[in-house]
Amino acid sequence: MPLLSPRSYLFVPGSRPDRFAKACAAEADAVVIDLEDSVAAADKATARAAIAAWLALAQPVYVRVNVPNSEFFHDDLKLGGKPGIAGVLLPKAERIEDIHIVAEHFGAAVPLLLQIETAQGFRNAPEMAGAKCVQRLLFGSIDFQLDLGMAAEEDELLYFRSQIVLVSRLAGIQSPVDGVTTDINSPKRVRADTLRARRLGFGGKMCIHPKQVPVVNECFAPTGEEVSWAKRVVDASAAVHGGATSVDGQMVDRPVLARAEKILEMVAQLKQR
Repeated sequence: MPLLSPRSYLFVPGSRPDRFAKACAAEADAVVIDLEDSVAAADKATARAAIAAWLALAQPVYVRVNVPNSEFFHDDLKLGGKPGIAGVLLPKAERIEDIHIVAEHFGAAVPLLLQIETAQGFRNAPEMAGAKCVQRLLFGSIDFQLDLGMAAEEDELLYFRSQIVLVSRLAGIQSPVDGVTTDINSPKRVRADTLRARRLGFGGKMCIHPKQVPVVNECFAPTGEEVSWAKRVVDASAAVHGGATSVDGQMVDRPVLARAEKILEMVAQLKQR
């Protein structure tokens, strides 16, 4: 059974080491300590040192480095080889060459998550997604809108989100992660955004505040109704030894059974977390 991919990625500024442990206790599936957008230029070196001092195998986290064309990128690569790095996030990923540079410093075994945030990155996503160390694509929707001069919410980004899902599937990597919801005081908005992402085929969402995490985790987990349906489908199929049957007036064939089995597998894995 494939391991369940993280549903929630909680970001914490690298310049706030006092928040590292708190972020890890927020029940996010993954914690990302950030060296990029949330850290001022004057604080980059201090933040990098704080991360290096805090990292430990007992609490693995992801690290987001600075963009490849920045003056800080190569110093961030010095974190390679440190314990406790679960993976590396590469913001504004655009070139396969930059992926190779990150893999060289952090090791090919360290998963790499690519943030698609520019037109160039979107164009090159199929090639980049095929790199061996790439585990997942993340859609940086806010920066993407800025790069394309868009004022978008949902429909305007539908094509780009759908393509990122398709690229991920064709590359055989984990389903992608959707961008942040900037309104941290509206669980309703977080829920709507997350459910939309799930309907489109995303498997996770980035979070900028701990209180967004429970909503995101819940939305990417099967509902009680889905679990009940899945059990009925599996039981009905077993009763006819895998042949076609019906449940709730709907035909059950192999694709429907596969969906039901996937739901129950996900429930079993969530119980183990």
